[in-house]
Amino acid sequence: MITYRKAGVNEKKAEQFVDLISRKVGRSVSKNVLADIGFFGGLYKLPTAGLKNPVLVGSCDGVGTKIIIAREMGRFDTIGIDLVAMNVNDVAVCGARVLFFLDYLAVGKLKLDREGKLIEGIKRGCDIAGCALLGGETAQMPDVYRDDDFDLAGFCVGILDRSRILGPARVKDKDVLVGISSNGLHSNGFSLVRKLFLAPTPRKRYLLFEYEPLLGRSLGEELLRPTFIYSALLWKLASINLIHAAAHITGGGIPGNLVRILPEGLQAVVHVNSWQKPRIFSMIRETGKIKEKEMFNVFNMGIGLIAAVPDKHVQKVISTSAKEGFRAQLIGEIKKGQRRVVLAR
Repeated sequence: MITYRKAGVNEKKAEQFVDLISRKVGRSVSKNVLADIGFFGGLYKLPTAGLKNPVLVGSCDGVGTKIIIAREMGRFDTIGIDLVAMNVNDVAVCGARVLFFLDYLAVGKLKLDREGKLIEGIKRGCDIAGCALLGGETAQMPDVYRDDDFDLAGFCVGILDRSRILGPARVKDKDVLVGISSNGLHSNGFSLVRKLFLAPTPRKRYLLFEYEPLLGRSLGEELLRPTFIYSALLWKLASINLIHAAAHITGGGIPGNLVRILPEGLQAVVHVNSWQKPRIFSMIRETGKIKEKEMFNVFNMGIGLIAAVPDKHVQKVISTSAKEGFRAQLIGEIKKGQRRVVLAR
């Protein structure tokens, strides 16, 4: 007799996983959450006090093929943080306060130890971002995913007053560009990285675990460093009108993301020698003999966030970033010209 379990879906283990999530997540950090994990939908009371014209901001993103590095390393405690970061940072650069986050986990076969680590990372990311983990979905999909395969996606919502939206409409000629440090690769460029470091030979795979003096850790540990979460910093900067716009530097690198905050008639000039690049980027470039232009088009190159700032607020932005634990520095300026990003030396 055929059963759902024989077909590859273990409902008993799914129930155990929901219980595991409830224990790991505990009570929400937000008093606005009106239902515990496990209900059909997440209920959230919108905090609209002080907002004349409230606007919701939403984002959906994943962590890409970085999950393959996690699987190779057998380490799953950081990519949940990445998942939260990729979403809350995108919401926060709009000037919004992040409210809540939901996750989607698809697996070939439930592995409670692995899934427990993933949820712990997601919860940790939500704590850093100061948002509620409102709920999520775990889908068992045999024949779509192999037993050890999985994928992650996240969904995030924030709120702000319409009059306070950050972006191209606020950016002005002679604004200064402040770059805020990244934590290495973050969650982009891993398809290229895997081509370099995960060739199908035992020696290349072993290199993930081997200590790299240049990095001060193993290559695998470096690649799994979690994406910085900037949402709390951005909320502070936006709430007291210190910045005009901000770009989260993800896929497409600095040129592909910074251009998104530019209005017509203005260009961003980035001085590429104005900051020290983390060593992982020189390791990638030398190993793959990759041109500098390609590096900047794929990776963040050590800058995870770029803010367009009125000149009078630059030092305040830098000092506020330092108080939040981030290194920030002047890396360029906004000028009149064709709408584009210029990488200058």
